[in-house]
Amino acid sequence: MPIPFVESPGDAALSAQLDAAINNKTKPLGSLGMLETLARQVGLIQRTVRPRIAAPAILVFAGDHGVVAEKVSPYPQDVTWQMVENFLGGGAAINVFARQNQCALQVIDAGVNHDFGPRPGLLDRKVAHGTGNFMREAAMTREQCMLAIRHGIELVEGLEGNVLGFGEMGIGNTSAAAALMHRLTGAPLKQCVGAGAGLSEEGIAHKLKVLQRSAELHAQASEPLDILAALGGFEIAMMTGAMLAAASRRMVLLIDGFIVTSALLVAAKLQPAILGYCVFSHCSDERGHRSMLAHLDARPLLQLGLRLGEGSGCALALPLLHAAVNFLNDMATFDSAQVSGKDA
Repeated sequence: MPIPFVESPGDAALSAQLDAAINNKTKPLGSLGMLETLARQVGLIQRTVRPRIAAPAILVFAGDHGVVAEKVSPYPQDVTWQMVENFLGGGAAINVFARQNQCALQVIDAGVNHDFGPRPGLLDRKVAHGTGNFMREAAMTREQCMLAIRHGIELVEGLEGNVLGFGEMGIGNTSAAAALMHRLTGAPLKQCVGAGAGLSEEGIAHKLKVLQRSAELHAQASEPLDILAALGGFEIAMMTGAMLAAASRRMVLLIDGFIVTSALLVAAKLQPAILGYCVFSHCSDERGHRSMLAHLDARPLLQLGLRLGEGSGCALALPLLHAAVNFLNDMATFDSAQVSGKDA
């Protein structure tokens, strides 16, 4: 399956129409700040001056990482499958926030080291029972990586909505995300490696050494998909495919935190125009995410000190997306409200 082509959402004529519509609302110019930027972006994505939000959904991809054997996380690998059970039971933060904002939620087993069996609410797209330990071998074969990407593409093909958020769960996946960030942005590893699920400073130093050895082992990987196969995760690869497919369908992409943004780094290397479809929900407290966002020239909507993952930032940002579309569609204009505009 080929990588989906992503068309730039840019349109100078439509952008001018959207600016005129935004500026004619009963408010001082620019006074709704980032909501105005967001309204313009959604209008360009949907090719209309009257955009709408339809059936928003969040996909949470779960996968395990062989590098956990190197003690890069304070939690055991079993927490991945246990948290998937929590998602299925409706008890995680993402469940609470998705319900609150009337957002559909789908959990995908991309490669958890556990056999769930057929379960309501769980899509089985398991590529393998966790990746290889990338400090000693490639995380994935090229074939496994492409299979994960294909699964992500196919998952999006069946969706009906026009807004898609991305979340993840996987003990050890901040290590994979940091390794990808280092290779794809050129940032020093020390700037990429953080506490993850709660490492001490000593633990962070150990994690840095593991990733330094891993970077040396896979130094020959140079193409984005080769880097992804060497250092990524099944959930990260599946998100990459899903993002590309969603953007090719002109959906709004809600981007969560550090791990989700690492998948976007890969997707943007393959199809740079994807960035025009991305709404960055928040800046994570995980070390490295701020630099990731700066590399992408991205301005996040929220900064709440989050570092949970799961797509939690997407669900929290969704009301702002609604607000941007609603003011553009429903707010009175100076003419309709018979309010005097600014003096010339």
